Amino acid sequence: MEAILVSACLRGVPCRFDGRHKASSEVDEAVTGREVVAFCPEAAGGLATPRRPAELVGGDGHAVLDGTARVVEDTGRDVTAEFVDGARRALAAARHAGCVEALLMPRSPSCGRGVVYDGSFVGELVPGDGVTTALLERNGIVVRSAPGV
Repeated sequence: MEAILVSACLRGVPCRFDGRHKASSEVDEAVTGREVVAFCPEAAGGLATPRRPAELVGGDGHAVLDGTARVVEDTGRDVTAEFVDGARRALAAARHAGCVEALLMPRSPSCGRGVVYDGSFVGELVPGDGVTTALLERNGIVVRSAPGV
């Protein structure tokens, strides 16, 4: 059975910043017949649940990996190291399970694919990828945004 890495919040784990999950029947359908590797990079990077909202500042996840952007909470606290550590752990989990694809939470500073919040904490979106998405893609794992969330 082919394995797929999936954001843990999409599988019903209450690990989002607000302590909730985002499980949906659309996500369940998208992973039917596959071995699901549920993973939360933010929790794996050592951040608590619930936690302060965080957004990318100065660029997207690729820029964070390149050292030219960072991830900050709405209080200004820099959590870049935790996000990068969580991304590395997600990549290790994906490799261990043989995942070649990931289905991740849209808009997230970790898992966003194609669009992420702009760092102003007012709900504005900009083109870009989250930190985990960027690292997975750099390592040949195809990342898709979860449908219906």
